[in-house]
Amino acid sequence: MTDDSNRMPSLSRTLRGRPLPPLPVPRRPCLLLDSLDRRETFNTLLNNYLGSRGLLGNPGVSVGQIAAAAIINLRTGDGSFPPSFPAFVGGTGPGEWRPTLPAFAPMATPWLSTVVPFTLKDASQLRASPPPPRLNSGEYTQDYNEVKSLGRIDSTDRTSEQTALAIFYSDNFIAMWERTLRGVSNSNIDNIGDSARLFALANMAAADVVINAWDNKKYWNFWRPITAIQEGDNDGNPKTVGDTKWLPFLPTPAYPEYTSGANNLTGAMTRTLELLLGDRTSFSVFSTPANATRTYQRFSDMAQDVVDVRIYQGIHFRSADEVARRQGTRAADWAISHFLRHPE
Repeated sequence: MTDDSNRMPSLSRTLRGRPLPPLPVPRRPCLLLDSLDRRETFNTLLNNYLGSRGLLGNPGVSVGQIAAAAIINLRTGDGSFPPSFPAFVGGTGPGEWRPTLPAFAPMATPWLSTVVPFTLKDASQLRASPPPPRLNSGEYTQDYNEVKSLGRIDSTDRTSEQTALAIFYSDNFIAMWERTLRGVSNSNIDNIGDSARLFALANMAAADVVINAWDNKKYWNFWRPITAIQEGDNDGNPKTVGDTKWLPFLPTPAYPEYTSGANNLTGAMTRTLELLLGDRTSFSVFSTPANATRTYQRFSDMAQDVVDVRIYQGIHFRSADEVARRQGTRAADWAISHFLRHPE
């Protein structure tokens, strides 16, 4: 992939008040997660929001609704939210993902791997390289023993700061990132066109890399730490001692290990912000579960925290986190170098 993003003018040109020409429309619209059963609730929330700001009947709202309807029409048949889809339950061999505690549920939203991406050529374009570590490799042994020690529900090796970070990042990552984007935009951008471009690029890259993550999860079908550690004596590696009673600090999500969706998403978001605003940017992140705010001075610092925290939570091996972060970075590079580019 060729990254020609260095030839694009940055947002700093327009932050001084210079308006931009209208942005071109991308060939494909973004992934829409349409919750039809919540439509009435969403409409009520929207009307309350508009009413509180005196915007009911504002012509700008109508323009937004027309644009949204056009995108929904364009996404018809994109593979999202099918009426039925085959369940995915993995396998039972060493290294293979299978349903886990707490619900032993099949893979959540298995159809997501087949959704048409927004900017990528297809869902497998950024398939993980390298593949998951071999069970008898030194990398796997290191990953295994790290999460076994730091991710255990009652770990005495995990520090209080690591535990606090695990709680902080137990939030819904999509909701957390949309809050964070709003804060970054409000603090750094005073042009509505540039703000729209930021949200569009960040969310296109994020949508694509989440589709890519689900493609990877089903393709590699690698087991989660809870299964790996409870089956550790049966994996053929004498250096991975099993513990049938081991439990993670957080409940394990119902989908395979490789690669990490949270790090796919965070990698795409932080790379987009880095390319548009520069890595050294002060910003804040609010966590609903922790009811707390963390302030960072670099986007890359948050990205590293999210790599580490999935280990403290006991739900990922480090290799899945690090590869996912690189995938997210590549998705952002691709989106910014191919879509919504400033005229030369």
